[in-house]
Amino acid sequence: MSGANPVRGEASLRVGAADLVLRPSFAALVAAESELGSLFALVERAAAGQLTLQEMTALFWHCLRDRPVELSREALGEAVAAAGLAAATPALATLLRQILEGR
Repeated sequence: MSGANPVRGEASLRVGAADLVLRPSFAALVAAESELGSLFALVERAAAGQLTLQEMTALFWHCLRDRPVELSREALGEAVAAAGLAAATPALATLLRQILEGR
């Protein structure tokens, strides 16, 4: 799998030994919004430090480009929790920036 392309608003997320690419496409954000509610409210919760691990994992799940067949949503959440929130923050910041700014 190729790496993330920042020009397209993509971000990398390390899960175990794999570097996954998160791409906030229109379809991905619509799917995330249908599950999580307003994306603007999601950004506001994140800015206030009130974003939950479940919300972060859901956003990552919907934005995964070329999702590995063997990766379950639960495994993604476990990997994010195991790596720590600090490790996931750069990818989250990129996605939130794309939600606000677009490309």
